[in-house]
Amino acid sequence: MRIETISRNPKKQTRQTPLLFVHGMWHGAWCWEEFFLPFFADNGYRVTALSLRGHAGSEGKIFGSTIANYVNDVEQVAAGLDMPPAVIGHSMGGFLTQKYLERNNAPAAVLLASNPHFGLFPTFLRLVRQRPLVVVKSLFQLRMRPVVETPEAARWTLFSDDLPKKQLLKYYKKLDDESFRMFIDLLGLNLAHPKKVKTPLLILGAEKDNAITPDQVHATARAYGTQAEIFPNMAHDMMLEKDWEAVAKRILDWLNERVK
Repeated sequence: MRIETISRNPKKQTRQTPLLFVHGMWHGAWCWEEFFLPFFADNGYRVTALSLRGHAGSEGKIFGSTIANYVNDVEQVAAGLDMPPAVIGHSMGGFLTQKYLERNNAPAAVLLASNPHFGLFPTFLRLVRQRPLVVVKSLFQLRMRPVVETPEAARWTLFSDDLPKKQLLKYYKKLDDESFRMFIDLLGLNLAHPKKVKTPLLILGAEKDNAITPDQVHATARAYGTQAEIFPNMAHDMMLEKDWEAVAKRILDWLNERVK
C-alpha cells in the first residue's frame, strides 16, 4: 500500500537519527509540514511525516481501519528509513506511537496531546455530556466526522478560540473522516501497555485542550514513569497553534540530549 510521506532534509545535517511524525484523527502529514518539518530540518534533522491509510494522499480506506492497521502504516514508513527514527506522535498518533514502541525499538519518542494509554472512554463520556448531538450523530452514522464536521466543531475539538478564522478554515478544509472501528479500539478493544515500552518519552499536553485534558496527559506520564509538561493557553493541535514554536523548541532541546 502506498503511504504518503512528506520529507525534508537539512541544509547541514548535524544529527544522524531521523525523526518520524505521526498525525492524529482527521489529519494527515500536512499538519506537520507548515511549521514542524522546516523547524527540525533547520536544526539539523532529517524529518518525515506520514499520512495514515486513507488520509490525505495515502492509498487505502479509512472506513473499517483499526489501530493495528494504522500501526502497520507507521512500521512500514519507519522500516524504509536508514535507521530507527525517533517518533513524534500527536493525539491518536501519540497512541499509535505507544503501540509502535511495544514491539519496535526507538532512541526516543514524544507524545504530543496524546490519547492516553487507557484509551478514550473518559473523552467519550465528556462528549456525551457536552456535545450529545454530535455523539448521537457519530453513533448513528458509525463515523467520526461529525466531531469536526463544521468549522465551529473543529475549533472546539482542535483549536484555540483566538485562532484566526482564515487559518481555521484552511486547516478545516484539509480534515478527513476518521475510522469509527479505530475509535472502538480506543474505547477498550486495543489499549496500550506501558510496561512493554522501554523508550525514553517526552510527554506534552495543552492547558485548554477539549479533546485530551491535562489530567489525561498527566495520567499517561505517570504510567510511563515520567512527568508531563503542560503548555498554557494552548489547544489540542499544538503543532499548529500560535505558540507552536515553544513546543517545537522544547522537543528539540529534549531530543538533542538523547539522540545522535
